[in-house]
Amino acid sequence: MEQYIIKGGNSLAGEVEITGAKNAALAILAASTMTDDTVIIENMPDEADTNILLATMNEIGVFTHRTGRHTVRVNAAKARDMVIDNDALKKIRASYYLIGAMLGKFKHARVVLPGGCAIGLRPVDQHMKGFSALGAECRIEHGYIVAEARELHGAHIYLDVVSVGATINIMMAATLAQGQTIIENAAKEPHVVDLANFLNSMGARIKGAGTDVIRIRGVERLHGTEYAIIPDQIEAGTFMMASAITRGDITVRGVIPKHLESISAKLKEMGCEIHEEDDAVRVICKERLKSTHVKTLPYPGFPTDMQPQITVALGLASGVSIVTESIFENRFKYIDELVSMGANIKVEGSTAIISGEEKYTGAHIVAPDLRAGAALVLAGLVADGFTTIDNIRFIERGYEDFYVKLQTLGARIERVEDERSGQKFRLKYA
Repeated sequence: MEQYIIKGGNSLAGEVEITGAKNAALAILAASTMTDDTVIIENMPDEADTNILLATMNEIGVFTHRTGRHTVRVNAAKARDMVIDNDALKKIRASYYLIGAMLGKFKHARVVLPGGCAIGLRPVDQHMKGFSALGAECRIEHGYIVAEARELHGAHIYLDVVSVGATINIMMAATLAQGQTIIENAAKEPHVVDLANFLNSMGARIKGAGTDVIRIRGVERLHGTEYAIIPDQIEAGTFMMASAITRGDITVRGVIPKHLESISAKLKEMGCEIHEEDDAVRVICKERLKSTHVKTLPYPGFPTDMQPQITVALGLASGVSIVTESIFENRFKYIDELVSMGANIKVEGSTAIISGEEKYTGAHIVAPDLRAGAALVLAGLVADGFTTIDNIRFIERGYEDFYVKLQTLGARIERVEDERSGQKFRLKYA
């Protein structure tokens, strides 16, 4: 019965250190299996998703060892089984990153179809299109993606839609293909760039990551490296939004401010003060938020993973706001939970029309997915009374020590595992 229980009403203030980016970490872990040399990865987040992937890598003979909480040593010299089927792995999207890595190294991969949050379809057609262009035979059978080739050769690939996963997967496979590969309409997200930098540190020849055209000159082998993962853009944005929602003063440290520009811009429109340093962003909110309109877009647009958090904030803003979701079709599943807390939101297709209310009220709610779960925690931080959130396993998939970090900023929140602990918390703040 693991839950978060929150007593709302405190403004949050202080500093919070951001951990390594989950989405970059998952891709980089998969790519680390492409060499037989030892790879050392720093700033590795200690979260459920990364730990599931590490356990899966162990099952196929990859040596992994956390030498510190945020440092992992990987050696894939004895990797033996390219059939990857793990019940836990089915729950995370990153399962398919192993296809590009294994196909590049062994020219064969059979990996269980990806899972993750139920926020919409995660088609693999663009992945398979890219693998086929590189010379692989691809098919889906019995719940697996199967890709195999005698050899891989460079190709000119135009993605029909901007796909982060397909860009990452094709880039990994092409790294060990013969000749040059060009990926057009490529995703530009920071973790795509981070993976390219990681592969280049292993001897790959990748240019153009961060633009919509990536060029890859295949190499015969990759070598070991030491590499530090970039900070998590979405974790940082979540704490920035927490400051806005609670009318707080939070400095998020260990970040790359450029990665946060779309979030900072919207917070400024909503009336927050934003102060940037070299590796930190401070968000101050002194008055009620103002309404604005938001549309999620591929990077450098406003990230879909921040849509629930800003919707929670706009639910308390003066006036009417419109949020349009253009990436995932089921990303408004949390709205019913927010309405039960007093929000005035109507969903019409891919658009949420938000009439700002003065306050939220505490309720017993359920986290439907990772980012929506985090957003509902933020709503609980300002709600009158107590809020109880179930299914917190979703939240802990992608946030390290989330409730602990909130506690250090002044939040009254606790993680409880039984009713007795919950009653104790309620009595403490009654």
